Amino acid sequence: MPENSLNTDQSLRHNWHAEEVEALYDLPFADLMYQAQTVHREHFDPNSVQVSTLLSIKTGGCAEDCGYCPQSAHHESAVKAEPLMPLDKVLESAAAAKATGASRFCMGAAWRNLKDRDLERVANMVSGVKDLGLETCVTLGMLEEHQAVRLKEAGLDYYNHNLDTSPEFYGDIISTRTYQDRLDTLNYVRNANIHVCSGGIVGLGESRRDRAGLLISLANLPSHPESVPINLLVKVEGTPLANHDDIDQLEFVRTIAVARLMMPKSYVRLSAGRESMSDELQAMCFLAGANSIFYGDKLLTTDNPDTNHDQQLFNRLGITTLIGQHSAPAQDACSH
Repeated sequence: MPENSLNTDQSLRHNWHAEEVEALYDLPFADLMYQAQTVHREHFDPNSVQVSTLLSIKTGGCAEDCGYCPQSAHHESAVKAEPLMPLDKVLESAAAAKATGASRFCMGAAWRNLKDRDLERVANMVSGVKDLGLETCVTLGMLEEHQAVRLKEAGLDYYNHNLDTSPEFYGDIISTRTYQDRLDTLNYVRNANIHVCSGGIVGLGESRRDRAGLLISLANLPSHPESVPINLLVKVEGTPLANHDDIDQLEFVRTIAVARLMMPKSYVRLSAGRESMSDELQAMCFLAGANSIFYGDKLLTTDNPDTNHDQQLFNRLGITTLIGQHSAPAQDACSH
């Protein structure tokens, strides 16, 4: 093993520093992949992947100005604002997702924060989906402490609230919410004994140090997020980030591998951006330690590979799908 290989005896660390994370990024690609696959096999079946389905229960009109998001009311690409979806339509979609093999149903609302007037309607959705035998996840923006407690009572398993990028680069992407706002919401979720789902986006124009900084912010939380979605920027015409250069594909794989090394027991998800990934790139990400995806031909407002294509890929790779395991929502949920 290389000199700076990971000591898995101290794998659940919360004191990472930029220099050592960048050293992992700098490893020869084969060495990094070997280390990531070794750690992955210590904690997971390398031939199993968890799948979830994501539904937008409230689309468009978001007050946040996230530079990547077509649901922001600040951008020319703004998706038309729609009201909160009726309960029966949500449950109909959840039942269909279960029928196609999803083990978790994730519900996303384009809100800056959950308002108390909507809390009970969302709680009823959570309870209804739970009654169908699916794990539940929501992404609703910022939460207050009592709201997290109520969602837990309703049967919520996971709450998604992404950090997006490093604290240093964050202000270049979003101005309407602070990094600490995001950390506060994660704290309320954790204190309510809801599983934390938090990750970020690569390809925003950030540096490698910023990618390392995102992973450090996640790994140095009081406990590692049970789910870590790694999104590849989906460039949508009319958003401020629509014309950014694509990130190097091997750099994306490196980010997956480093996330696996830093958070060895977390589920690492390929989230937004899979529609533009080749089968070969996705296979490389699975080899690097990714073990969760979104299933279905649509995330919230952006395309996703259809379920038949995913199943064909799984068959070619000898991958089976997990039932009732950890996972996380995607960038397309406005990273709430």
